[in-house]
Amino acid sequence: MNEKLEKTNGQFNMAGFLSFINKWGTVIAIFLLVLFFTLAMPSFSSPSNLLTILRSISIVTVIAIGLTISLTVNGLDLSIGSTATFTDSLVVSMFVWYSMSTVTSIVAAVAIALIVGAVNAFLIVKVKIPDLLATLSTMFIFEGVAMTYTGGGSISEGMPRLDGTPTEGVLPPTFDFIGKAPYIIIIMLLVVAVVHIFLNHTKHGRYLYVVGGNIEAARLSGIAVDRYRTFAYILSAFFAALGGIMLASRIGSAQINAGAGYLMPAVAAAFIGLSFGGKGKPNAIGTFVGAVLVGVLENGLVMMSVPYYSLNIVKGAVLALALASTYYYKKN
Repeated sequence: MNEKLEKTNGQFNMAGFLSFINKWGTVIAIFLLVLFFTLAMPSFSSPSNLLTILRSISIVTVIAIGLTISLTVNGLDLSIGSTATFTDSLVVSMFVWYSMSTVTSIVAAVAIALIVGAVNAFLIVKVKIPDLLATLSTMFIFEGVAMTYTGGGSISEGMPRLDGTPTEGVLPPTFDFIGKAPYIIIIMLLVVAVVHIFLNHTKHGRYLYVVGGNIEAARLSGIAVDRYRTFAYILSAFFAALGGIMLASRIGSAQINAGAGYLMPAVAAAFIGLSFGGKGKPNAIGTFVGAVLVGVLENGLVMMSVPYYSLNIVKGAVLALALASTYYYKKN
């Protein structure tokens, strides 16, 4: 009897330990990485470097938040990188080519970029193309649109238009502030907080989760499923566009495929965040924590002089471990 009780307690303790690791593994990993990098390089934990990490993940986090919203309806938006590139090109061109004001340029660029979300929603909701294939298509389409719009080159202050016409427009000082610390970090934290409140404490946010959990049950409950799926992809495009605005401000120009490099880190952050706190579902705070993990890892490896071409190996391995932990625990 005692042997059975001890065995049961051992199994219970092991199950409890695995549950704890599953819930807080990402936070534990961040703590261990910070400790390791600090011991190896004391300058890693300096305030200036920690600020650098937060600044470096700001754009990724905002773009990943859009992806997170698409995940709530059991979708996946692969066009977020192209949307960021498209918005970057649009807003810089409005400043440099057309000398438009800050507010007008930002609003117009975001409004035009939302076309990506509308096209995604149409293909997925109306045409019934699987989200992965639909957004893969629009990723290439709008990447091509952005390159065609810029003539396959960059746009920066002083550069002539495609037809050789001189330009006199400049990026306003108010726009430059968006990409600088602490403003870019504040924007990121506000986005995380607002989306967290929206998803968890509003009717519409909860409906998104219901649609993603069981689309037929949601439809039978009277939820306008198609409307909420469309809404999710529009929001995904909006935050990708906001990331593109932040990117344009940070680099001060429009570069070819500037947003493409943010796709995989954003995917990693969103999927790593699924297991945060044992939620097992897309959530804004988890996405932020996932972005911090990727940012800490990348910053530390760079400081240790690990070749840049090897970074993706490590980041991919971390993503694989996070997904293995999440989905293995769900099935067991």
